[in-house]
Amino acid sequence: MKTHRPGHARLVPALAAAHLRHDWILTLCLVIALTAVIAPLLVLLGLKHGTIETLRERLVEDPVYRELRPTQTQPYSEDWFAQVAAWPGVAFLTPTILPLSSVVQVVRADETTSLFDLIPTAAGDPLLLENGVPVPGEDEVVLTAEAARLSGVAIGDRLGVRVSRTRGGRSENVQAELKVVGVLPIGAGTLTRLYAPLAFVLDVESYKEGYAAARRGWPGDTPDPYPSFDGVVLLLDEPLSPIVRTGAIIQTGFARIGEITRDQAETLLGLPIPQRLHAYDLSTPNTPITQSNIRAIQTKLRGREPLLLPYVRDLELIGADGRPWRPAGLSVDAEQAARLDLPPVPWGGFQARRERAEELTSVLWPVDAESNADADTRQEADDSLAVTSAGRAELSFMLHPQGPSPLSEPLVPIELLGILRTAQDRAVTYVASSGRFEMQRAGYRGFRLYAAGLDDVPRLYRRLREQGLELDAAIEAIERIQVLDGGATRLFWLIALLGLCGGTAVLVASLYAAVDRLRTELGIIRLLGLSRAHVAFFPIVEGLMIAALSLAVSFGAYGALAAVINRSFANELAPDERFCALPASLIAPIVLTTLLLACLAALVAAWRSTNIDPSEVVRAD
Repeated sequence: MKTHRPGHARLVPALAAAHLRHDWILTLCLVIALTAVIAPLLVLLGLKHGTIETLRERLVEDPVYRELRPTQTQPYSEDWFAQVAAWPGVAFLTPTILPLSSVVQVVRADETTSLFDLIPTAAGDPLLLENGVPVPGEDEVVLTAEAARLSGVAIGDRLGVRVSRTRGGRSENVQAELKVVGVLPIGAGTLTRLYAPLAFVLDVESYKEGYAAARRGWPGDTPDPYPSFDGVVLLLDEPLSPIVRTGAIIQTGFARIGEITRDQAETLLGLPIPQRLHAYDLSTPNTPITQSNIRAIQTKLRGREPLLLPYVRDLELIGADGRPWRPAGLSVDAEQAARLDLPPVPWGGFQARRERAEELTSVLWPVDAESNADADTRQEADDSLAVTSAGRAELSFMLHPQGPSPLSEPLVPIELLGILRTAQDRAVTYVASSGRFEMQRAGYRGFRLYAAGLDDVPRLYRRLREQGLELDAAIEAIERIQVLDGGATRLFWLIALLGLCGGTAVLVASLYAAVDRLRTELGIIRLLGLSRAHVAFFPIVEGLMIAALSLAVSFGAYGALAAVINRSFANELAPDERFCALPASLIAPIVLTTLLLACLAALVAAWRSTNIDPSEVVRAD
């Protein structure tokens, strides 16, 4: 019975190494043959990764290639910005304003001016940060290289910015001084641009649109909200024929006109309608009615003495006691009130914009005990009444009683109900100090968006296109890199497969032939006590040793050739760029794959060695 001593396992590698040294010429030929396969593959892999990564890094390092720009102007709500900013792959997103509103004058030291584009920025702006420029804060600005050259300023200087507008036929302008905290390199853009905080840019836009920027002391109008309505009840002394009805609403913005009963008119208006008047309902489905529509239909019906009464459906106010109530809305002059058999209202006829703010918040409070308001609320109503309207944002304001209501419901100016209806779609606030309602920004007209990486750009581009947006992005340049990367990868693996098959065939044939040459020696080793497993291990160890030597020589040859290639293209490369570079993460897989193939190639020779019968070898000798 044979026993396997532990020393036999260490003996086989020693014998394999001794045999390779003895047949050093054959070993050298095998190493050179495998090196001729592995070294070119390493160089090819290094060229693939070096060129592709250099191109990718150049695109990645330039934020311009990661920017997605809208090519059309359209409104974007704040909800849209919040939603898109949360998408995966979005690194930076900030609103922009209308292009015409973003043009400002830069005042030089000699009082001459130039027109520059004003671009909003915010924390995390990659165009600034990745070019080594800080994001500007309040009353600070960053300039492009061309803007700095034309304005003649440097970092730390003060830059005069003049904003101009035309209002009421007069030219007006204001000026602000901003501190220059950074200048972008020429590669970040060749246009004359100023990058400033979004708050400053919005103030400039508001001023150009005629509004005041109170925070900066810039004068102007207040952005009064426009009243909008669900429809208009038309009252006439004489009925309209069907032909006149159809022609009356053409080019007025109204889509339909229909005759309604007196009860239906009273339901829409909340007012009693005299029996002698004929009522018609004018409306446009899913579209609010504005003053321009009312003015247009009034012009069409001139001569028929039309009485146009706008209405708002289902609008409730919440009193201080928490109870809801529905006011009626009416704005008529004394003559119109007489036609309705009603007393005049203190605030007079319909006006799209009332100069006296207190008129808009007037109310006539019912004195009937059956009123919707309880006694406590009516008591408080003697001075003022705090109410809240639920719209896009909760709107709280004070109503000022002007006397008793001729109706069983509180009566307010119809313009107030129109503004509260507008507040259901647009953000409106109430300024207690002035007693006026002010329209808040409904949204923005554009955006600046940067993707986190190159691969995110096509994905974000497609997702925004699905929303119907027209965009400009460096999709073609990025896709060319991706196509080049995919093509180079396929080409490399085709060449690698051919080379590995040839190298494996050479190793199989060489090791198989070596086993045949060593039949006598291997048979004697078996007689000396080595098992079949030890003998089978012999060609495997030789294959691993030859592969290891080939790898060492191949990496040395690759290093020398890569240095020559990179030196040859040094003029076209940045200091940290390499035209031929093998990632360190690939070295271990390359070594393990080569050794594994060497083991597999040696299995044929190992199988052949196990079939050697020591007795037959002795008899043959």
